[in-house]
Parts: sequence; structure tokens; C-alpha cells
Amino acid sequence: MGETQVEVRYFAAAVDASHCESEYVTVPVGATLADLRELILSRHGAPMEPILRVSAYLVGEDLTRDLDRVIGGRVDVLPPFAGG
Repeated sequence: MGETQVEVRYFAAAVDASHCESEYVTVPVGATLADLRELILSRHGAPMEPILRVSAYLVGEDLTRDLDRVIGGRVDVLPPFAGG
């Protein structure tokens, strides 16, 4: 089946919880957002769980919350933004 590298970029609270703005992770070819979320949780622990639960994800040019969505070469983790 094989593996591939995915760039994961974090924004807002996800940066605080992961302690990085981006990283490359190795996933199986055909991995979904659900697979990626599990990998992120295993790397960054409990502080990421509530953030990932409410985040949207930019996969390519598609904004989604569909955890069955197959991922590509880059995924942006977009928690809700607040400001004013």
C-alpha cells in the first residue's frame, strides 16, 4: 500500500497545543482526516483533543469537517478564530 508525507500546518490555538506551526508526518497512502487526527493526538497528546474536535480542515482547496475525507499532501488545522 505504501506511505506518504503530509505537511500539517497549525493555526491559532492549534499552534499553542502542538508547540509548532507545521510539521511533516508519514501516513499510509489513502489516509483520511480521521487517521490524521489520531496521529496528531498520539504526537501532541490531550491538549490537542478539544481543538481537533472543533476544528475545520483545509485539504487542498476544500474546507471540510468530513473525517472520511482522504487527505493529500497538505492539511491545515483551523480551530475557530476569535477576535474583534
